[in-house]
Parts: sequence; C-alpha cells; structure tokens
Amino acid sequence: MTMKQKTLARQFSLSGKGLHTGVQVNMTFKPAPTNHGFKFRRIDLEGSPILEADASLVIDTSRGTVIGKGNARLSTIEHALAALTGMDLDNVLIEIDNEEVPILDGSAKLFVEAIEQAGVVEQNAERDYLEITEKIVYRDPESGSEIIALPDSDYNLNVMISFNSSVLNNQFAVLESLDDFKTQVAPCRTFVFVRELEFLLKNNLVKGGDLDNAIVIMDKEISQEELDRLADLFNHEHIEVKKEQGILNNLDLQFENECARHKLLDVIGDLSLAGKRIKGRIIATKPGHKANTEFAKLLKKEIRKYEVCKAIPHYDPLKEPLMCVNEIKTFLPHRFPFLLVDKIIEIKDNYIVGVKNVTVNEPFFQGHFPEEPVMPGVLLIEAMAQCGGLYVLHDKKEKYSTYFIRIDNVKFRKKVIPGDTLLFRIELTSPIRRGIANMKGLCYVGETIVAEGDFMAQIVKA
Repeated sequence: MTMKQKTLARQFSLSGKGLHTGVQVNMTFKPAPTNHGFKFRRIDLEGSPILEADASLVIDTSRGTVIGKGNARLSTIEHALAALTGMDLDNVLIEIDNEEVPILDGSAKLFVEAIEQAGVVEQNAERDYLEITEKIVYRDPESGSEIIALPDSDYNLNVMISFNSSVLNNQFAVLESLDDFKTQVAPCRTFVFVRELEFLLKNNLVKGGDLDNAIVIMDKEISQEELDRLADLFNHEHIEVKKEQGILNNLDLQFENECARHKLLDVIGDLSLAGKRIKGRIIATKPGHKANTEFAKLLKKEIRKYEVCKAIPHYDPLKEPLMCVNEIKTFLPHRFPFLLVDKIIEIKDNYIVGVKNVTVNEPFFQGHFPEEPVMPGVLLIEAMAQCGGLYVLHDKKEKYSTYFIRIDNVKFRKKVIPGDTLLFRIELTSPIRRGIANMKGLCYVGETIVAEGDFMAQIVKA
C-alpha cells in the first residue's frame, strides 16, 4: 500500500523562550511542496538562510541537537521534529526569528496540539521510505550508547535508559506505532538532575529554564536551604522533594516511565535528520543526541546506497526496446561511425535509459590503444549526450535539434572495453525552461558506474 506525502493544511505560530539561551523566539510552521522535507528559515538573519533538517548539518549535541550552515545555526530542534514526524507530516517550512527552538513545556505536546488545530492534508506525491532490510548497528563505547535498526513493516521503537541514580536507574519505553505518538509520547517532558542545575547555570546554559518545563530529579541528599537557593536562581517559588519519588514537587509525572518516553521522543526527532521516513524497528539503549545523530548519519548512508541501487537500470536483451536504431535515426542527425546509442529501453517522466553494445569492430579501436582496446572517455560523454538528446526530442512533433552548451563534473571511473554493454541513465535535474535542459548522466556496465557528468543542452527548432 502506497502512502501519500503530507503537509499542513494551514500555517500556525508558536512563541516561547529558548531553554539554554533564554531568548524570546517566534516560530511559524508553514505548508511546503512535495519532496521539500523539514526545513528551518532563520528570518532574523540577512538573506533568511535555510537550514535543512539534515544529519550532515549537526554541529553540536552536548545539550540538545544543534544544526548549522555558514553563519546560521539553530539549537534544540529535536522536539519540534519529533512532533512533525509523530503527526505524520513530510513537508513543512519553519520560519524562526532566533537561534533556538523554544522549549515550551519541555515536551512535544504544544507542537502536536498546534498541528492538530492547523490540520494535515495529503499531497499528490508518494512518500518515499527508508526500509531497513538488514541489521544496522551504532555503538559508542565511551557513553555505552547502542542503537540498532532491524527490518519491520512499520516504524516502531524500543528505548532503554540507564543512569547511575537511585531514583532514575533503568527505565524502558516502547512505541509500536506512530499512531500512538500523540497520547503516549508527545506529553513526556525532558528531565534534569538537581546536581546539574547549578553547573548548567554557571556555564551560561538553561537561561530559559524555569523548573516547570522539566522533571527535576534529586537522587542525592541536599538541604532545603540549597533547594530554596536554586529555586531563587530560577525565579521560582520554593519547592520540596517528593520523598517517595525523589523528584521536585512542582509537577506530577504523567507516566511512571516518563523519562524513558521522553528519550524515545528525542530519538524520533533526531532520526528524522536522516531525511526519510523509516520502516523498521529501532532498539536504543542509553540513547543521547550524539548517538542519535550519528545513527541518523548511518541511515543517510543507507539511503544513498539504496538510491544508487534504485538508479541502476535493468536490461533484458530479450525485451522489445522502446526505440531501435532505425527509430533513433529519425530523432538524431548522427550516423555511422558517430551514432553511439543502439536502443532506448525506458522513458519516464524525468529520465531515459539507452543501450550501446561495445564491440572490437568499433572504428576508434584501430588507433586508440590498439594493443589494449579502451573506449575513449570523450565518446562515453558523447553517447550520454546523445541519449539525453533523445529524452528531450522523443515527444516533439516538429523537428528540433539539441546542442550541448555545457558539461560539468565529468568523472571516468573504469575502463570500457570490447564486450561491454553500456547502459546510459540520463535524468532531468530541473524543468526545461526557455529551451534549456539540465541533465545528470550516468553510464553503467552491469551495476558499476563507469562514467558520469552533468549536461546543459539548448533545444533549437531545426
């Protein structure tokens, strides 16, 4: 069953303080087109730079997930991203006027409520998933963190946390389906140990903390006088410890394992930085932002491998081609010995696949490394260009020609020799405008890329 991509039905805004910076922040979440993904726009900076929700942009994970590009950075993005993923969205543009996403109540609850009010709509494009097909493991010996992805038909998570604490030792949380995110995970707040608070303050952090947006845990003896002093530092009324739980009495736990559920929330937010929705079971032991984002980078590598494999053309020599060489001649002006495409086997909305069989009888082999025949690289480029020309011209009713006016990023990866069957996959990289077509060309022998390049062609009426 295919799923459609989704975006917001209408925009909404939220405001609040950044947890660590204490700055006042305004955010507006806007609908975005298909294949846009989640992106942040820093509207307070010159040029309103865009920061993609991408693991490759992560620059810090010490007290939250921070992304940066050029002079723009944005911190504590994980709760907002978890809410967007948990509410089944794919494409959203978030405009923000400061350097940190507001902490709000320390959970994803207020983001989720705002998304519900705004509404979610389907878009006219299929959702693309990263399907976990084999075990993927990340381990950090220093922290003891371990994250494993296993094949599964849905996205679900098992999270275990462990602290050297008499109050918060081992906790476990499970989410079997994102359908339960809103009620079972979104309301779960971040947590902090009392012993960390003064250190954080002294290090210029938690300026926006007010003891009401975090579960504060006290697992070591501390005097009421010291608690009062900490409360004063946060401009908060004096508080006591709930003796039976070891947490401060300013709030009640929503779940017995709320801390583990919040860590699960963080994992969802951080793994969204892989860039695709996941089909698989995630098992995370002692997760943290560093481990989560490093695992997201591993998932991005899997996505790249999958994209490369998906792009490899399949050639069945027994199947009737879409165009034989005689039909190709009706579109291209090239003739022997310079017609370098034998057949066209596939044409889709944005790409074409062509074939050339390389034989020792090619005239260029007589003078180009005759003792060790190698097909000239320039002819591989020409063959890809001809295939791209066929893509541009195949549906034209009148006579046109294509002239390639620019070639960039050419790479030759492997020799092409007699007996090789070349498969050309030429993909349109942007819509054709004003008679200019931009294309990416890949040349394969089997599953191996032997040459590639970027092409710009001008389309001229003959």
